[in-house]
Amino acid sequence: MRFLISGYYGFGNLGDEALLEVIVERLRARWPAAAVDVLSADPAGTARSYGVEATPRMDLGRVRAAIGRADVVLSGGGGLLQNVTSLGSLLYYGGVIRSAIRARKPTMVFAQSIGPLDFWGRAVVRTFCKGLSAATVRDERSRALLGELLPGTPVERTADPVFLIDPAPEPLDLATEGLGDSDAPLVVVAVRKWQGAETTARTLAAVVDHLAGVYGARVAFLPFGGPPDAEVATTIIRRCASTPVLLPDYPLAQAAQVVARAALVVGMRLHALVLAARLGVPFLAIPYDPKVSALLEDLRYPAGPLFVPGQPPPAADALLARVDDAWRRRDELAAHLRSVRPEIERLAERNFDVLGELVTRTTREAAGTEG
Repeated sequence: MRFLISGYYGFGNLGDEALLEVIVERLRARWPAAAVDVLSADPAGTARSYGVEATPRMDLGRVRAAIGRADVVLSGGGGLLQNVTSLGSLLYYGGVIRSAIRARKPTMVFAQSIGPLDFWGRAVVRTFCKGLSAATVRDERSRALLGELLPGTPVERTADPVFLIDPAPEPLDLATEGLGDSDAPLVVVAVRKWQGAETTARTLAAVVDHLAGVYGARVAFLPFGGPPDAEVATTIIRRCASTPVLLPDYPLAQAAQVVARAALVVGMRLHALVLAARLGVPFLAIPYDPKVSALLEDLRYPAGPLFVPGQPPPAADALLARVDDAWRRRDELAAHLRSVRPEIERLAERNFDVLGELVTRTTREAAGTEG
């Protein structure tokens, strides 16, 4: 069995690399002899990090050849089928799916968030994904949208595979970052570039200063998206009267340890929130994208968003009241996350169950053809 995986891999985005790590681990656990090929922006780095084959994602001739060698093609995980980033991005990921279907390869949308999609985006997904063998999506909104666009395709709501990750207990000394010799509670902030950058920076600086001034928190920005996130964090830090720190671009195991030590996470990045939920750390979400709102809905999380980037922020008193409420309810929020964790983990594992059912059908059909 040979799997080909298409996603946003090889760009140094911690969340997407966490996805790939879990997917590869689970594929090898279920199919130890399987070959795994990943379409990557950094084929050498991807191959080295995960022990897989890797194909340059923009070399279309080699991508077609990789599809031709594959037994099953997976599109995902992540938020690939959307055209907020760009129509070109959607055309790329949709094109991989279309090529695989045309090559008569069993093709699965795997653990994705679907949308946002405008009129043209919907047309691309409806056309390019016609003939999918299976689809799992990581929230109910995505299930409804993809089911509407592909009425003949079985679409199942699951959960993000990163809910299955077990962070390695590697030692992490934060003293060199100015966080090691204090009993002050740690707050981790994970931001990214988005519309309304100036308003977002000003609003978050006020939140950081409030947490530091009222609760004595040490605030640390953790760049899940590498240098672009670090740049955004630096802009916010410069607007703060307090002294938050910018942490290094840690690998996943160490980033998870930072999150695990936090008293609170404030996050735009989806996988910062997924890791927090996985580790039972209370958080305040900043839903720049519907997939973040969908996570809150699927977790039935009892704390609303802090604010929505691109929309007018709440008045200062209302904003800081949300921070105060979350801080006071940290034990309650953590208990809620622990209570929903078994169900979310079951849904995350279901991605691989659905894939297993597809592999079984594929194997039987191949045996019947040979017979």
